[in-house]
Amino acid sequence: MLRRAAKFEVSLTPTSESLLSPVADEPRQWLLGRALDEFAADVGALDEVAGQMVPGGTRPKIDVAVDEAVPAVTGGTLLVSGQEVMQTWEEPLMRALASAVTRPGGTVCEVGFGLGISAGFVQELGPSGHTVIEANPDVAVTAREWAAGRAGAEIAVGRWQDVLPGLGRFDGILFDTYPLDEREVDDYVVRDATFAEHFFPHAAAHLTDDGSFTYYSNEIDSVSRRHQRSLLRHFETFSVRVVDGLRPPADCSYWWAPSMAVIVASGPRR
Repeated sequence: MLRRAAKFEVSLTPTSESLLSPVADEPRQWLLGRALDEFAADVGALDEVAGQMVPGGTRPKIDVAVDEAVPAVTGGTLLVSGQEVMQTWEEPLMRALASAVTRPGGTVCEVGFGLGISAGFVQELGPSGHTVIEANPDVAVTAREWAAGRAGAEIAVGRWQDVLPGLGRFDGILFDTYPLDEREVDDYVVRDATFAEHFFPHAAAHLTDDGSFTYYSNEIDSVSRRHQRSLLRHFETFSVRVVDGLRPPADCSYWWAPSMAVIVASGPRR
C-alpha cells in the first residue's frame, strides 16, 4: 500500500495476516487505506502551513527540574531551567482557555500559574472559588502576592500529582503547565498524543458532573484520531476552537505556529 505526493511517499506493509482480523479482506483494505491516506494528508497539511510558521529554536535540556529551579522574567518571558514556560504574546490563547471553563459563581482549578495571564482572565469572569496549583515555589510566592485580596483565590504549592488528590471537584479545570523534567518531556510530549493526555483521567475525576476541562494543543498537528480516542475514553464529549493570530518569536523553542487549538471536554467518565 503506497501513497505518493510531490515531496514524499509513504507505504504500509502488513507483516501479519492477523492484522485487523477477523475483518474480511475488502473492509480490511478499506480501513488500512483510510489510515494511510490520513497520515499522508497530515504530512501534506503540515507542509502547506510551514510557510506561516516561525523557524523555532532548539529547546535546552532541563538540567534542574522546573519545580526546583530559580525562575526569571525577561522580556515578557518566564524562564525556568532554560525553558520558555510562558510568554506575554500568549494572551489571546490564555483568554480563550479562561473563558472556556469559568462561569460566574462557579469554581475553577487552574494547573500552572506562570505569569498569571490566564489567572487574571479567570478572575475577570467572577468565579466563587479559584484554586491555582503551582509547582515552582518561587513562582508560587508571586502567585500568592497576586491572590491576596482577590475573592476566592488561593494558591496550592507543589506538583499537581501530589496536590490535586486532596482537592475536591470543580466546575472548571484549566491545564496549562510545563514538563518538569526530561522524563516528562519524553513520556508526555514526545510519546503522547498531546501533553495534557496524562492529565485526562485526573481531570475527569475532579470535575463536577456538568463541569468542563480545557487545555491547548498544537493546531498544526490537528486533533488526531489518536487524540480523540484518548479524550473519549475519559469524557463524553469535546469541542475544538482554533485561536488565530498568535505571534511567537522566530526563535521560540516550543511553539512554531500562529494558531493553537483550545479543546474543551465535558461529561467526565468515572
